[in-house]
Amino acid sequence: MALNSGSPPGDGPYYENHGYQPESLYPARPATVPSAYPVYPAPYYPPTVPQYTPRVPTHTSTPAVRVQPKSPLGTACTAKAKRALCITVALGAVLAGAAVAAVLLWRFMESKCSVSGIECSSSGTCISPSQWCDGVLHCPSGEDENRCVRLYGPDFILQVYSAQRKSWHPVCQDDWNDSYGRAACQDMGYRNSFYSSHGVMDDSGATSFMKLNITASNMDLYKKLFHSDVCSSKMVVSLRCIECGVTAKMRRQSRIVGGSSASEGDWPWQVSLHVQGTHVCGGSVITPEWIVTAAHCVEEPLNSPRYWTAFAGILRQSFMFYGHGYRVGKVISHPNYDSKTKNNDIALMKLQTPLTFNDKVKPVCLPNPGLMLEPDQSCWISGWGATHEKGKTSDKLNAAMVPLIEPQRCNSKYVYNNLVTPAMVCAGYLQGSVDSCQGDSGGPLVTLKSRIWWLIGDTSWGSGCAKANRPGVYGNMTVFTDWIYRQMRANS
Repeated sequence: MALNSGSPPGDGPYYENHGYQPESLYPARPATVPSAYPVYPAPYYPPTVPQYTPRVPTHTSTPAVRVQPKSPLGTACTAKAKRALCITVALGAVLAGAAVAAVLLWRFMESKCSVSGIECSSSGTCISPSQWCDGVLHCPSGEDENRCVRLYGPDFILQVYSAQRKSWHPVCQDDWNDSYGRAACQDMGYRNSFYSSHGVMDDSGATSFMKLNITASNMDLYKKLFHSDVCSSKMVVSLRCIECGVTAKMRRQSRIVGGSSASEGDWPWQVSLHVQGTHVCGGSVITPEWIVTAAHCVEEPLNSPRYWTAFAGILRQSFMFYGHGYRVGKVISHPNYDSKTKNNDIALMKLQTPLTFNDKVKPVCLPNPGLMLEPDQSCWISGWGATHEKGKTSDKLNAAMVPLIEPQRCNSKYVYNNLVTPAMVCAGYLQGSVDSCQGDSGGPLVTLKSRIWWLIGDTSWGSGCAKANRPGVYGNMTVFTDWIYRQMRANS
């Protein structure tokens, strides 16, 4: 870890994260270097920003580039006896290249919006995912605004966005059934996932509802919905697409710094994200295919999914060398992530093969808008980060309880002096002693409410570890929930 502990927070203290370090992996540093900052190859000098930055030495994070020797074919072709063979080989290579190009062109035409955005079915044009459900009709027939759904509050109230009224409305339970619930879950990106759907009393104070017109001949769920000021059942739809936020009975002890070792099943959503066999960041399982982590974990050169492997349900790093990892197939950083300020520090990883859920591996719940938290809500952090400042990351998964800190306190000139944006939350103790540390980046900040565990934040940055007036700062997950659903839907 490199720490500019003598600078005020406005000058940008930072972490440098070298991942899990077996004793023999890294050579001792030269004793002659007087600087407090470790010396590494130039491409890996960290920027002067507040963060937990995943940085691993070049030989463990950057795949070796092997330069193939030049083919002797050109030399061989100078012999007349082999000229016919060379021509045949060259012609075969050209035909093979043409075939590959045709396949790539076909795949591109088949999914022309895979890179540029989402396709409007009525026109075939592509729009950016950021324009989906933004209240503006970008598609000629408005497809970008008629499947805008979310879950609200601790009771998972299903709400649909009305582009006409530019507001969210709960769905009346009248004539609702599970088949509609499955359709709504698919539109939130929960592919082939549905848990429960039932009616609950509406306590949101809504005066307008979305209601089903069961006489409509159209099979499209959203074309069956219409505005109504009356809901006969006085019940609204509660929808759960996945059984999340459930864990074994946890021992409530308060290494992360100042924490305790976790037991199997305590934090079943926790994953370790590896680059070439080395723990670099943490993450949280939200579906069998999707993991939430921090955007700063996947900055270049680690923005390619081929570098990453996820391990779930394993408590010790040393066991992961022999365990089954899950290859990452896609990495999506928030488009408005700012590497200097760490604003919007969130990223998603989609696994190539889905996780199998069991007692050791389960998803955490994304926080619904309207999930009201206390100003000092008790939360928990977990990870394989260092157990003390400037220490190595831990072999064991550790966890600790930290309370939320109100934004105005965290932004005071004695703490982080307005570095904390609305897309961030602070948690910890202003007196120090318990905190996340390097190696915990991207991992979960969770809380227990209504008997469900919710993902409140992802570990983002901090100044030092467990220092007074320097609590941990986390991505504010509630701000990102709608964005996560859009990415899951666009990449399902």
